[in-house]
Amino acid sequence: MGTSAFDQHVERDLKDNSGGMQLVSERTPLRKRWFRLLALGAISALIGSVAHAQNLDQGKSAAKLFADGCTTCHRSARGLAKGRFSLTLFLFLQKHYASNSSSAWALTSYLESVDSAQRGRSRAAAAKPSPPGTRTALSPLRPPLPVLGR
Repeated sequence: MGTSAFDQHVERDLKDNSGGMQLVSERTPLRKRWFRLLALGAISALIGSVAHAQNLDQGKSAAKLFADGCTTCHRSARGLAKGRFSLTLFLFLQKHYASNSSSAWALTSYLESVDSAQRGRSRAAAAKPSPPGTRTALSPLRPPLPVLGR
């Protein structure tokens, strides 16, 4: 059986390294190959491992969550939950502002509690008459009384 010209050329070059063709094992010492193999294994282990996401909101109160993420645009929490259903508010917060569902529920509850406390206070304030001498938003400004005895 005859050998092809290519096979004869490869055999000649492998026997005689003067042709410039060398095997990988002849060019790189054993120590370098082990180092490369170890580095490749370390890189694949680092890339292949599952990255565990940290919950940055864990352990924070709802007021702290609001202060950290919402106060840049909203001065206070009053009125943000007004006229909204709990579920739609939760879904909105979960999609746009919270890192997980528990944070979204905490923010939802906080916003609703702030609004319900505000409504409760305004009803109680409306039922209770204000003492004379205290200025309310509806009372007009008056000049001060003159000082007697001068």
